[in-house]
Amino acid sequence: MLFPVTPTLGLVLAVLLVFAAAVAAWASLGRSREIVFAGLRAAVQLAAVSLLIGWVVHSLGPLLGFLAVMFAVAVRTAGRRVTPNRTWWWAALPIGAGVVPVVVALLLTGLLPRRGIALIPVAGILIGGALTATVLGGRRALDELGTRWGEVEAGMALGLLDRDARLEIARPAAADALLPGLDQTRTVGLVTLPGAFVGMLLGGASPVEAGAVQLFVLVALMAVQVVAVALVLELVARGLLHRN
Repeated sequence: MLFPVTPTLGLVLAVLLVFAAAVAAWASLGRSREIVFAGLRAAVQLAAVSLLIGWVVHSLGPLLGFLAVMFAVAVRTAGRRVTPNRTWWWAALPIGAGVVPVVVALLLTGLLPRRGIALIPVAGILIGGALTATVLGGRRALDELGTRWGEVEAGMALGLLDRDARLEIARPAAADALLPGLDQTRTVGLVTLPGAFVGMLLGGASPVEAGAVQLFVLVALMAVQVVAVALVLELVARGLLHRN
């Protein structure tokens, strides 16, 4: 076990959370309450998931329901981060289009066992990656359009379609959403040893097996995130995902 579950662990976590909030307040970042709330919410959610997951992995119905809840929460979280209006639900498209084909392909090829204990963590990693890419890509694209709308109008004045004019401005900014995943993939093993690798080692796997699993996770995440960014950019360019 990497960390023993003791009162000491809880105390250290509380100190780290308070420290993060204090630094945010000192630097006037305006996120202190969100940091505390996010930490407390994570503790409650992980406690609930820890109790539920032992039950849902053994039954198909609860397993599918659990995956549906994961997806729904990701869609709402990503959508509301991108825009406060009712178009947020379009975030379901980039997240679903990125995750579902990858999971289905893994199941059909037999690389991913058809067991809840394997499906839940893999789906969770991919959904989380799609969520991050959708938020970063959507926010960057809409921010860029907001600050450079005059250039969009100039492009339309020159004969470009609305979609094409928006794409010319938003595409470079949205593409930056891929940088965290690319940097993580390029520096794996040199800068960090990601969670899948460490988890496999702690579970008794050989370094080669752990490396293979981590490589799969990184490549699958890149595929999912590229699809998510491409689709969220298209939604923004077509005006389906927008801000008031």
